[in-house]
Amino acid sequence: MEAAMGKEKDKRKAIVAACRKMNAVGLNQGSSGNISMRHRDGLLVTPSSIPYEQMTPEDIVFLDMDGTAHGDRKPSSEWRFHRDILARRPDLGAVVHAHAPYCTTLAILHKEIPPVHYMIAAAGGSTIRCARYETFGTQALSEAVIEAMEGRKACLMAHHGMIAAEATLDKAMWLAVEVEALARQYHGALQLGEPPVLSEAQMAEAMAQFAGGYGQGGKG
Repeated sequence: MEAAMGKEKDKRKAIVAACRKMNAVGLNQGSSGNISMRHRDGLLVTPSSIPYEQMTPEDIVFLDMDGTAHGDRKPSSEWRFHRDILARRPDLGAVVHAHAPYCTTLAILHKEIPPVHYMIAAAGGSTIRCARYETFGTQALSEAVIEAMEGRKACLMAHHGMIAAEATLDKAMWLAVEVEALARQYHGALQLGEPPVLSEAQMAEAMAQFAGGYGQGGKG
């Protein structure tokens, strides 16, 4: 029991640290983003409207998969897509949502990120899709996100931001930073014209490399 409590506290501390890192590296602003981790038969998720610099591990909310929150804090208004991603994707253990500037710029234009760079394969496919717009905090938004993330580990969200999810929180944070870098590169290329894209075969080869353990968290 004591060991289990220690692991939970470690997860809570890791979420708080990741939230502060999101803002420190320019991935997010204020308290607009949110983070979750799978825990026991539910999830740990950031609370609603608490500035990250004031947030403590005790503020993190444990949520059952039916949406029941435990503790004194209200969960993030976006808990539904955190819950639904983790419920439907056993391969994923952590979800990072941020209002990353370049991702959000593309999402305002309803632009997905096409295969302009092989690192897009890190997100699980040949493109990073943009989920349709739905009101924040709604089940409709969660369903739009689930659709955009089919076979993927990241997506943009129209007029909203981005999501990155991975097996661990460290990997999810790495992917979130990478997706924002890709969005910045694509945005920059668009200033010079419509960039050429990699072929399906080239992207398939890149995805096979990632599946084989290339990159962050792998052996390469």
